[in-house]
This record gives sequence, structure tokens and C-alpha cells, in this order.
Amino acid sequence: MKRTFSGASWESQVGYCRGVRVNNHIYISGTAPIAEGGEVFAPGDGYAQAKRCLEIIQKALQDLGTDINSVVRTRMFVTDISRWAEFGQAHQEVFGENPPATSMVEVKSLIDPAILIEIEVDAMCLDK
Repeated sequence: MKRTFSGASWESQVGYCRGVRVNNHIYISGTAPIAEGGEVFAPGDGYAQAKRCLEIIQKALQDLGTDINSVVRTRMFVTDISRWAEFGQAHQEVFGENPPATSMVEVKSLIDPAILIEIEVDAMCLDK
């Protein structure tokens, strides 16, 4: 088993890692759009926040020996489902020709009111 951490303060406070690889299965925790300095990335911009979540996820996947093309399922938790097109556009741009199974679910709130989306993914590596 291999783990990776992003350094988000919530990881140590809550007791979780960004991602875990067990053999060919990879599980990436719910990932919020956090900027390098620890603040919420692009407050109010659903598209930019979704892209940032996916950038953080891509880094975790790389740390675990794969990339975005190994993702088989995504789950998007959003605070305003009426903004689905913004979130969906970012998702489509990242996954392009390799779309995973997905869900987008509206939730009451996330850990910080400025966060509009959190994304988690499952990946499967067949080449290693």
C-alpha cells in the first residue's frame, strides 16, 4: 500500500491522506480547490475551482504512479447544482476522450463556504 499527501491542513486534522494505492486500485479523497498558499482558489468561480481540484488530483495520481487517464469514476460534490455547466465544462476538458463514470451531487455545504466543489476519484492501473 502506498499513500500520498497534498499538505492540506485538513489531512492531519482529520486524519486522512490525499490518495491511497492498493495494488492496481487508487482512491483519491475528496479534493477541494485549495491554492498553493492554503487559501481557497478562485472564490466564486466554479469552473476555475473544478479545474484546480482536478490539478491537485492529477498530482496525487502522479505521486501514485499513474495519471488522469487511469480514472474510472469521479464524484463531484457541489454547493449549487444550477452551476453544473461550469463544473461539467472543466471535467470534460480534463477527461476529454477518456471520460469516467461520474456523479454530480448537490450538498448543503462544504468545509469552507467559499468552496463550491469538491471532487473525489477512483482509478485503476492496468499497466503496473
